Order: sequence, then structure tokens, then C-alpha cells
Amino acid sequence: MSVIDLDRSDVSVSSNPLALKTRPLTARHQELKFTLHRKLLDKINLDALASIETQTLREEVRGALSQLIDSEQTLLSAAERSQIVGEVLDEVFGLGPLETLLQDDSISDILVNGYNQVYIEKRGRLELTAVTFKDNSHLLRIIDKIVSQVGRRIDESSPMVDARLMDGSRVNAIIPPLAVDGPLLSIRRFGTDKLMPADLVEKQSMTDAMLQLIEACVKTRLNIIVSGGTGSGKTTLLNALSAFISPKERVVTIEDAAELQLKQPHVARLETRPPNIEGDGAVRQRELLINALRMRPDRIIVGECRGEEALDMLQAMNTGHDGSMTTVHANSPRDVLTRLEVMVTMGNSNLGLKSIRQQVSAALDVVIQTSRLSDGTRKIMSITEVGGMEGDTITLQDLFVFEKRGLSAEGKVLGRFAATGIRPRFHERMLAHGITLPAELFESVVEVV
Repeated sequence: MSVIDLDRSDVSVSSNPLALKTRPLTARHQELKFTLHRKLLDKINLDALASIETQTLREEVRGALSQLIDSEQTLLSAAERSQIVGEVLDEVFGLGPLETLLQDDSISDILVNGYNQVYIEKRGRLELTAVTFKDNSHLLRIIDKIVSQVGRRIDESSPMVDARLMDGSRVNAIIPPLAVDGPLLSIRRFGTDKLMPADLVEKQSMTDAMLQLIEACVKTRLNIIVSGGTGSGKTTLLNALSAFISPKERVVTIEDAAELQLKQPHVARLETRPPNIEGDGAVRQRELLINALRMRPDRIIVGECRGEEALDMLQAMNTGHDGSMTTVHANSPRDVLTRLEVMVTMGNSNLGLKSIRQQVSAALDVVIQTSRLSDGTRKIMSITEVGGMEGDTITLQDLFVFEKRGLSAEGKVLGRFAATGIRPRFHERMLAHGITLPAELFESVVEVV
């Protein structure tokens, strides 16, 4: 059974349309592309789609497109013809203009600010692309295609969607009336290759001495919070930390959108669920965290603490789940403590401030602060020990810090990673676990050039 009600054509068309997308189509060619797309959909035999392999189907559609172009009697060069065929194929089988960006592994974020403005983040820097959509309706159709693939919907009654693609990439879309100037789309790409701790040292995100300390913290089962701003590398670092967890331990992960890539054999992954169109059926992180305590975990890893689940996370850290980890949006280790106080209050407003601080100081051992610098690089800005209570204040002491010293002529951030010379209080716990760190580790200094 033929998929398309056209005779197959032997017209030669490039099999690599991505290589031809070097410039945007003109308005006339955009109109031709959508005319071809509409005619093609009219001729596709939907009943036969399910029984044909994707590659065979693409070749049949490619031949049909060549015949449709011939029927339009439009003068096109071979390059223009190939480009239009490639873009129509992207409309049919992929996500239209976004398809080229999605196939570029060096792009970490795709930010669509409207049908005629698409930014990307590459190597930590934002760049404006030549990619455009025909109009808002075209962009809205692509958004609808994305969310429908994951069983979600977006319309005026539900104008916001936060979802995860099949490859793990996070998608956020918001449409009018909430988006004033037209639909907005953000895609946080999911890296195909997980960065290992040694990779972070090679990229000068931290030093060997810092890596040794972090490895010892994980193996000693200290409770760790990774903090930083958006895009500062918190999840990447959390993934790297997980490499030091023993394969004999049972780990339960809890996330809004599953991004963690733990390689241990005994991992149970949990993911929250948003409410349905009627506003029912939502499952929050706090409910998953409470349930996780019944799953006999050795460690609990929460992708990000951002609300009332912080109280249950701290209690889990205090009650036999040592070595648990999470991330928090915060600008400094001291800000982490303040944010935790606010989030715990959201979960239980009856707790006094001193009681909350006692919970925090008893639960946390280490705060690792990350940051994305002005040159696009991501670095660990500090490794800080949570000491305990002195009066009504939680004490903190930095073990390692990154000291910025200025910018090079090329705009690269200059500075150094420096140990503060302070030996942490949890050093005795490390010795009890058979881990000995050399004294010179706490005095190391490494220049970043």
C-alpha cells in the first residue's frame, strides 16, 4: 500500500538537508514550503503510515515532494530545491525550523522569543540565530507538536506547559493570553555525554585538590547541597558527584523533570506529575519524598529543592539517610540557609526560627557553590562546611574558594582556586571511614590561565 498518492520520482535530492541550511528562506520560498506541506498532507495515506519504516517513509515523501515542486513550475536552483525539500521533511517528521538546532550537540539551550527571534546558548554564551518561523500560528503548531508527543496539551484554558522530551530535554512553553507578544518556547538540552569528575577538572571548573575533597565527602556519606543560579551547572555537578556513590547502595532520585544520569545498578527514579486539565492528579515532590522514605533508600537525591519538600528532605538527612544530596537556587552558601528557612516555613509554619536552624545545621554538612561567569565558563566558587550553631546563628567556614582577579584581553575570567587552610570538622568522620586526606590539600593554590 502506498503512503502517498503520487507516482514515485527519481528526481535527485540531497540526502543531507541539514548541510544545506546555511541561510533562511525568503518570504516567497517560505510560502512555497507551506504550500508544498499542505498539499503533501492532503495526499498522505495515513492508514499506511504505521506499517512503514521511518527511513523508507522519508524517501517516499522526498520523491513526492520532488514531483510537487515540479508541478508548481517554480524556478529554483538545485540548492534552493534541496533546502526546501529538507525543511518540508522537517515539518512532517520533526519540529520544523528547530530541527537543525536540536541536532547540534553543542547547543545547550534553545530560546524562542517569538516567531521571528530564536536565540541559542553555546559554550555558555547567548547567540541570535537566523532561524525563524513563518508566523505565530506556525510556532504554535510546533509547540503543540512538542507537547502532544509527551501526552500534554496547551491551549487558552491551559496556556503553560513544563514537560520533558524523550531524550530528557526540558521544555517550557507559554502562549497567549499569558505571553503578550506571541508564543514563547524554551528548551534546555539534555547532554548525551555525562561529564565525569575528571572532565570538570580538565575544564577548570575545579582543581584536583577540590575533587579529592568532594570525593571524600561523598564516600563519607556527608549531606551535600549544590547551589547556584540558573544554568550554573548544578545538575551537571550533582551527576558528577553521583559517580562516587558505591554501587552497593540503593539510591532514590526525585525530580520535576528527570535529568540525573546515575550509573549505579540500584537506582529508583521518581518524577513529579503536573495537574490534568481539570486541575486534579498532581503529585508534588514532597509526596514523592515521603513515599521514598518507605522504599528503603540508602541515599535520597532530590533534583532541586524549591518548596515545602525541604522540611522532609532535612528530616530524611537527620534520620538515617546520610549522604543525601540536592540542589538549591541561591547566590551564596549563606543565602542557601536563608532559602531553606523560608522553604521549611512553607511546609510547617508552626516551627520557630531557632528550631528550623537547628534542623538545618544538624542535617547539612557541605554546601558547594557554582556559578556561570561572564566568559561563559562554569566554576565551583566555594566548598563550604556547615559547622553548627553558635547562639542563634549557623556557622559556615569556606574550605576552598575561587578568587576572581580580572579579565584577560580576550574576555576570559582570570583568577585562582585557593584552599583557605582550614581543616574541616568532618575530617574525623572521614578517618572513621578509612579516608585520609593529605595536609597539603588544604593549602593548595591553582591559578586559572
